[in-house]
Amino acid sequence: MGTQEAISNIIRLVGGRDNINNVWHCMTRLRFDLIDDDKVDQGEIKKLPGVLGAQLQSDQFQIVIGPKVNSWYEQLLAMLGKAPEHAAGQGKARKSLVSMFMDTVSGVFGPIVPAIAGAGMIKGLLAGLIALKVVSAKSDTVVIIDLIASGVFYFLPFFLAVSAAKIFKTNEYLAAAIAACLMYPSLIDAAKALAAHQDGAISAFWLLSAVPVSVFNYSASVIPVIFSILALSYIHRWVDSIMPDVLKTVFTPTLTLFLGALAALVVIGPIGIYLGKGLALFIEGLFGVSASFAGLIVGAIRPVAILTGMHHAMTPIALQNFSERGYDMLMPMMFMANMAIAGATFAIWRLSKNRQDKTITLSAAISALLGITEPALFGVLTRYKKAFIAATVASSLASAFIAFFGVRLYGYILSSIFSLPAYIGPYFIFAVSGVAIALVLSFILTTLLVGKETQV
Repeated sequence: MGTQEAISNIIRLVGGRDNINNVWHCMTRLRFDLIDDDKVDQGEIKKLPGVLGAQLQSDQFQIVIGPKVNSWYEQLLAMLGKAPEHAAGQGKARKSLVSMFMDTVSGVFGPIVPAIAGAGMIKGLLAGLIALKVVSAKSDTVVIIDLIASGVFYFLPFFLAVSAAKIFKTNEYLAAAIAACLMYPSLIDAAKALAAHQDGAISAFWLLSAVPVSVFNYSASVIPVIFSILALSYIHRWVDSIMPDVLKTVFTPTLTLFLGALAALVVIGPIGIYLGKGLALFIEGLFGVSASFAGLIVGAIRPVAILTGMHHAMTPIALQNFSERGYDMLMPMMFMANMAIAGATFAIWRLSKNRQDKTITLSAAISALLGITEPALFGVLTRYKKAFIAATVASSLASAFIAFFGVRLYGYILSSIFSLPAYIGPYFIFAVSGVAIALVLSFILTTLLVGKETQV
């Protein structure tokens, strides 16, 4: 049986094309959002040549293919004619908003995980070499390696835009154009000038002296881009539906880009940024109540903040603390969150039976241990919601523990396992204990909560 015949059988065994609400893929798996899961014949699918495993998990039916998954996905779309275009409401009624959000994030980030994982590993290793003083932080070597590692994260909106366009079934090049608007130097430079309180800095540009375009730095942002492309998909379909056929070639993309960019710059982008700033103010207020309570809350929301791209809002608070007090208690909590994410990902690695999955998960876990958690979060934990919950609980408890003992940091450093030397002093033993709690607790909780779900 050839690949095409196997794919044809997959379509039949998942209930036919009419039962497919959506389909996408990650690093190793075809992922189906099906209308009726009861129509799936898992046993027969597992017997197909080239299929390494299959499971129903987190409201998705997943078929493990391995490194050839992209080729299978392209052939699957060709057989379906095109990607399914059922309305969002036609999916399972029981799917919660949280599940829909996590599925969307997983679908958007899945295809770009290789770039994130590669860059994250390089960035984490570089941070370790700098912390161990193997290389000088000011050397040209570090500048070049950091350029290689940081480019993906800085220009993340472009990657997200293209990937989101595939999920939301809209034009990928128009999506990239929206990301380009958010990343255009005029906007980025104005945001940097405003942040630096330079003379003549402005807080907004004005369209026709009536519509404000707020000045923000959208580099490395997540939520503003994803929701901007979601809006673009609806705008594109609406414009195309009202445009006369003779004008569609020229004026559909023109009007779509203009309206989509305005929506992103005027409404969606600022809302995403303000959500992040609101989070920062909320965290600052928690410390006024109780450091331990702040640790409990910050530790709980930190993984979600990273997932949504709002975690950057915490950095200015830490920098301000260093400036005003000479120390900071927020960054140690970020450290605990990273270690909890690493522990949960290591647990998924241990539980996984597929060799390709184990390789990818181990890479993500090591990257998280080195302070870069995006590969673990977007590539692993969004697929295993119970593991994400385990990491969140461990992060919360470990952060509350170190906050109770007053663990603090005296200089800005990446929150990686190599950051421990920066804590040497009266609080060092509590920092080490916090790391142990985060790693071990998240590992154990993930093992207990996820169990056999990863054994496909």
